[in-house]
Amino acid sequence: MTGPLTKRLTQYAHGGGCACKIPPGELEDVVAGLGAAPASPNADLLVGLETGDDAAVVRLRDDLAAVATADFFTPVVDDPYDWGRIAAANALSDVYAIGGRPLVAVNLLAWPRDVLPFDLAREVLRGGLDVAAEAGCHVGGGHSVDDPEPKYGMAVTGIADPARLLRNDAGKPGTPLSLTKPLGLGVLNNRHKATGEVFAHAVATMAALNRDAAAAALDAGIACATDVTGFGLLGHLYKMARASGVTAVVDAAAVPYLDGARASLRDGHVSGGTRRNLDWVAPHTDFGAVGEDDRLLLADAQTSGGLLLAGEIPGAPVIGELIPATEHPLIVR
Repeated sequence: MTGPLTKRLTQYAHGGGCACKIPPGELEDVVAGLGAAPASPNADLLVGLETGDDAAVVRLRDDLAAVATADFFTPVVDDPYDWGRIAAANALSDVYAIGGRPLVAVNLLAWPRDVLPFDLAREVLRGGLDVAAEAGCHVGGGHSVDDPEPKYGMAVTGIADPARLLRNDAGKPGTPLSLTKPLGLGVLNNRHKATGEVFAHAVATMAALNRDAAAAALDAGIACATDVTGFGLLGHLYKMARASGVTAVVDAAAVPYLDGARASLRDGHVSGGTRRNLDWVAPHTDFGAVGEDDRLLLADAQTSGGLLLAGEIPGAPVIGELIPATEHPLIVR
């Protein structure tokens, strides 16, 4: 590219993608006690704040529920069109992760208007539109603000069958755990930010919709799922195990990784978000003989990662299982 599109967007952000999330422990302190009161009129709120699930779900009638979510973040790659695609796929993922189908989205854009040209913003929005179109989801405008740091994402509304939701509190002992996208996005994105190297396979992974995986999960009768994003595999699995009252066992050798992930880890491309994820789950995890490198990769802050399913679907490797609750909600072996 030539001209303004050569600007490296990741250099205008303090973090990248979902690694810029507020740390999970701090976030839980912020929202503690903010759930609906027992006398609340929201009797039809099926999924709310209580377990930190992927989206809110409200029953509209016996066979129909509305799904609502929002997600946005700082640039995870330098190419504005790819950033838009990734951010849109990530926002739509929350609807798929709950078992829903996205209907309409609105853009959320923060832009340093005196620093970065609007040609770049247009490319970001174009990327989001293209992925939404792939998902069959309308985009009806949005909201923008002048901000020192660029940010983009979407607020998405969808629908779901109230009797066929994917929830993070529905895990049962004896159920296998499957993962639909490989890990390693965090360390590859951090390497991209530091060096400018482009990892096309990581971009393709992040921009891929979780639509087909969610449909396969529903067809298989799976009831428990979440997506793997900024809190890493271990962070999201800890939330699932805690909400379901079970222990999750991870076979570290069975977890798939993107090419270059381990090399990027060895070269020191570990985000602060990943280290905070590991600090959060460590007191609740029996790591046995699993070393520091594997621990960091399992806690790697993903952007637009795959679905973590309590069940099996074709093409998704089994990485562990749920067992009755033990002293530790997580066991890694």
